[in-house]
Parts: sequence; C-alpha cells; structure tokens
Amino acid sequence: MIVIEIKDADLVEEIRRQAADAGVRNGVIVSLIGAVDRFTVSTMPSADPSADTITAYDLPGEITSAVGDIRNGTVHLHAGFGVEGDRVIGGHLHAATVGHWFARAYVQPVQE
Repeated sequence: MIVIEIKDADLVEEIRRQAADAGVRNGVIVSLIGAVDRFTVSTMPSADPSADTITAYDLPGEITSAVGDIRNGTVHLHAGFGVEGDRVIGGHLHAATVGHWFARAYVQPVQE
C-alpha cells in the first residue's frame, strides 16, 4: 500500500501524479481523509441518468467518505464532503483544492 499526502494541490491530480511516480497504474483507493477548500462534483439528474450535472462548491468540506480506483493511470473517485449546516454534498469528484488543510489517500496497487 502507498500513502499519498496532499497539501497545496488539486486532490485528484495529486493522487494521479504521486501514484504514477510510485509506478502505480492500477489500484484501489482504500481510504481518503482530510478536508478541502473547494470542490467540484457531478450527479445524475433523474430525468436523464446518462447526463451529468456538474457543480462547483466554493466552500470548505470535510471528507466524510470516498471510494475510487486508478485504472490505466486515471483516477476515478466518488466522495462526500461535510459542509457548514450539518450537510453532506457528494458525487463523482472532478476536482478539489487542498490548501489550508491536508488530505491523505491510501492506495492499494493491483495487477491488471
């Protein structure tokens, strides 16, 4: 297992970069902890589940859950973020800025 520390970077891109540096092209993101300054997720509208509704949130969020993988060097994450007002916002994670806080990803390489 490799541990990826993220600070002052885009979470998704930094996981991709550090995994590639460690020689990981395929893996499972077993756990992701920390907090982000802002994030962008997509969800599927009920009228057309084949479409994506992408929403950027310019507010801090505590990572409450995350699951994902790295396949052929591409990171795919679904995550939930706890935000002010005791709410959780989640979906397919497109981007997340880690600046003020930190994030840590635990990645288990797999053979394909």
